[in-house]
Amino acid sequence: MKTKGAISEFIEKYYLHFNAAALVDAAKGYEAQLNKGSKMLVSLAGAMSTAELGKIFAEMIRQDKVQIISCTGANLEEDIMNLVAHSHYKRVPNYRDLTPKDEWALLEKGLNRVTDTCIPEEEAFRRLQEHIVKIWKDAEAKGERYLPHEYMYKMLLSGVLEEHYEIDLKDSWMYAAAEKNLPIVCPGWEDSTMGNIFASYVLKDELKASTVKSGIEYMTFLADWYTDNSENGIGFFQIGGGIAGDFPICVVPMLYQDMERTDTPFWSYFCQISDSTTSYGSYSGAVPNEKITWGKLDIDTPKFIIESDATIVAPLIFAYLLDL
Repeated sequence: MKTKGAISEFIEKYYLHFNAAALVDAAKGYEAQLNKGSKMLVSLAGAMSTAELGKIFAEMIRQDKVQIISCTGANLEEDIMNLVAHSHYKRVPNYRDLTPKDEWALLEKGLNRVTDTCIPEEEAFRRLQEHIVKIWKDAEAKGERYLPHEYMYKMLLSGVLEEHYEIDLKDSWMYAAAEKNLPIVCPGWEDSTMGNIFASYVLKDELKASTVKSGIEYMTFLADWYTDNSENGIGFFQIGGGIAGDFPICVVPMLYQDMERTDTPFWSYFCQISDSTTSYGSYSGAVPNEKITWGKLDIDTPKFIIESDATIVAPLIFAYLLDL
């Protein structure tokens, strides 16, 4: 076993109580899952790609610390946008002080704000659009259909974006995933910039909606993957809430209840990093035990919830798993 590095030693020494202790417990639980041969799903919600989680998450992928990813369409595309347009991003540290007029001025400059970071429309969105549309049309001309992430993989591996790279390629988690052909589930992809662009071509009768496979096909893809890979258990590490987490975790009750495959194992580990509070009807803020009632987790499934900022917590847990 490799010796733990300075970051791991620091959190083990000083992160002893409350959310800090939960962070360490969750990291050790994740490591225990991998050590016993379990696979791990990581779900990415929010704007983790724009937060540049790829700087460490890409290494998690390369070192086989994650076997499947569920992410929003935004996270799928924004890692690649950062890859090709990083120097054009604008940070707005005083974003809390912006007036509506200030926000409008950013819009007129083609800067779409995500908290303290503005994504440049021309250099990011349109640069990807130029290439992805050609890939969609080529597939349709051949009578082929693919899942959203598979089109992104084709674009990355084709080399058409190489001239635009503005960060070290090893810091792109999507490129690391593409190299491994890592399974990805991207529910609600239509709710993304590339999804909106694709819809616009459908409206213009330049593409068929069926050229990009649907969310139902993502669920059936995930059902087959879960069935084929759950022999030693599959853990669930959820960053944020929303559809990136809710969609894939439902595959277990679907298989168990709807397909009546009663030998389907529950998720073998669960951890969520969230700053959403428990409240009436809140999925993102629901405590893990609620998931027992939905047939997602077992009574004895190791369960962790870290109520904190994922941009702080996730890199620390990944650092522990990478022995940093």
